[in-house]
Amino acid sequence: MSGIDAGQLKHLVVAPALAALGLDGDVAVNLVTGTALAESRGTYVRQIGGGPALGLWQMEPATHDDCWVNFLCYPAGKRFERILEGMLSQDLPRSAQLVSNLRYASAMARIRYYRTPVSLPSSSDPAVLSRFHKQYYNTAAGAADPVANIPFFRQAVMV
Repeated sequence: MSGIDAGQLKHLVVAPALAALGLDGDVAVNLVTGTALAESRGTYVRQIGGGPALGLWQMEPATHDDCWVNFLCYPAGKRFERILEGMLSQDLPRSAQLVSNLRYASAMARIRYYRTPVSLPSSSDPAVLSRFHKQYYNTAAGAADPVANIPFFRQAVMV
């Protein structure tokens, strides 16, 4: 299976979603696009092996819900809450939309990065983005390999 076209994902989904949030820029768009490629190969919308992660960004429902409960409903997140609500369809629960709503799922991945205690990297160097992904999105206990994932972030930068 070949998956979604990385260039279309980056330019037609991720970039507009992040621009809507006001959290765009080359580094952010490359990081979020690379995250989808590293997490799911841009192919799988349900975690292989039966885990809880959903969508191209493989966000767990608990992580998704934590963004809503512990950030988006507070003053620092309110401006994003309104925008994210506008991205939602009305016929599915929010976390279920991580599978079928690419715009929303990419925006939630960016919110996850926004909540990290550090700023985004200052460059779109693929190795730097891969390490940042490992540390702040996948976590130390996660399966992501920051060296093996460099090609996915390189692809994200190049398309």
